[in-house]
Amino acid sequence: MEKSALILWGGWEGHQPDQCAEIVQSMLGEDGFQVTKETDLQILVKSDPKQLDLIVPIISMGSITDEQGKALTSAVEAGTGIAGFHGGMGDSFRHHTNYQFMTGGQFVAHPGNIINYRVNIVDHSDPITAGVDDFDYRSEQYYMHVDPNNHVLATTTFSGEHAFWVSGAKMPVVWKRQHGHGKVFFSSLGHLASEFSVKEMRTILRRGMLWAAR
Repeated sequence: MEKSALILWGGWEGHQPDQCAEIVQSMLGEDGFQVTKETDLQILVKSDPKQLDLIVPIISMGSITDEQGKALTSAVEAGTGIAGFHGGMGDSFRHHTNYQFMTGGQFVAHPGNIINYRVNIVDHSDPITAGVDDFDYRSEQYYMHVDPNNHVLATTTFSGEHAFWVSGAKMPVVWKRQHGHGKVFFSSLGHLASEFSVKEMRTILRRGMLWAAR
């Protein structure tokens, strides 16, 4: 039976949500998903998101009503998977703490903006990161407030060059977790659509979405 996925996109245009949504739709289509793309979050209330296998939020600095937020978190608690990347999932709704409780983290800073940094794989046995080696990356290095309950798959270490007081801080980059009966996956990589050309970024996200799907 074909799996169903809903991509919710919008928010800050600087993260190119339209282009990213098209790329993710293509990736999921290749993996056999029936994909719907939607900009109106009211679809969470009008439809039954509990019937979906996967939800992918690509919304940075957006807003969500209490009713819409409850429909989303309730669907994940019931077993719908959720997966996403960068600000599209890690900075979607700054004022909705229940959403952040579900996703396991919230973006707070990217010292130095676009910089070169290294991503270190810390779990080589997990199917999401198996066979992926540490790699160099050029993008925003996300500093996040994170849930200690996350299963961290990859990290990055802050040099302190752009914020001396966080020198040596080891920050999760990729994690997975449970929320109720639903599976949650997040990667902080993917500031611009062009970053999907980085093999490691694309591989990790693709595997993460497949893992999270019901």
